[in-house]
Amino acid sequence: MIASGTDGKKVERSVAVVTGSARGIGRASACALARRGFDLALADRLEAELAETERLVRDIGADVMILTGDVSDHADVQEKGRAVIERFGRVDVLVNNAGVSQPKSLIEISEEEYDRTIAINLKSCFSWCKAVAPTMLEQKAGRIVNISSVSAHMGANANAVSKFAYVTAKAGMLGMTRALCKELAPYITVNAICPGAVRTDLTSALFDKRAEKLVETIPLGRIGTPEDIAEVVAFLATVSPNFITGEVIDVDGGQYVN
Repeated sequence: MIASGTDGKKVERSVAVVTGSARGIGRASACALARRGFDLALADRLEAELAETERLVRDIGADVMILTGDVSDHADVQEKGRAVIERFGRVDVLVNNAGVSQPKSLIEISEEEYDRTIAINLKSCFSWCKAVAPTMLEQKAGRIVNISSVSAHMGANANAVSKFAYVTAKAGMLGMTRALCKELAPYITVNAICPGAVRTDLTSALFDKRAEKLVETIPLGRIGTPEDIAEVVAFLATVSPNFITGEVIDVDGGQYVN
């Protein structure tokens, strides 16, 4: 997008795609990027909640494109990627945040449920990277931030919101991060963030039941917020000069320090 600067000259604004941006970490990340001057393409299937995110980022001053649909649909994501590039002319940052919980164990889960969990949490990252990486390479600049989970390091305990299928997908995101940082170098950086205990719509009910005991295990003495993760997203999206790629950053208040 081309906008007028304070001196009257035309300046090119950066563009970010944020998946799973209807609420939680995705919404907070979109707002954090908007505050740093990005225009946004917001992807999610929750239309009402996505409209609220759109309102928030527009109020900050960003131009916004809404992309409703299923991130597990590879062909649809490719079409949406082309639409973003047609609209804005560029993509500078991709935040792969879309995900769903999966509380069922190996014994309980069906093949269909497993496939769906992998498709939304992991395949969507492949699809969106495939959609925007060619443009980033053509620009000779781009940044990809994958939102994984600390459970990718250590598995899920008995009280976790999600079990092995979710963990498998989130661990796959870390492998993808490390592989793509080499494939797409030197023009595209690829990093991952592993949130710890963060209060979102998916986790609030569980945290409310055992918040006091949970906080006792976190050195910083509180449960995380979506904004805690969003600030790290914004850092990875904007830090300059940038010599960071292939890294996995845990944002967990020190809870899982080895």
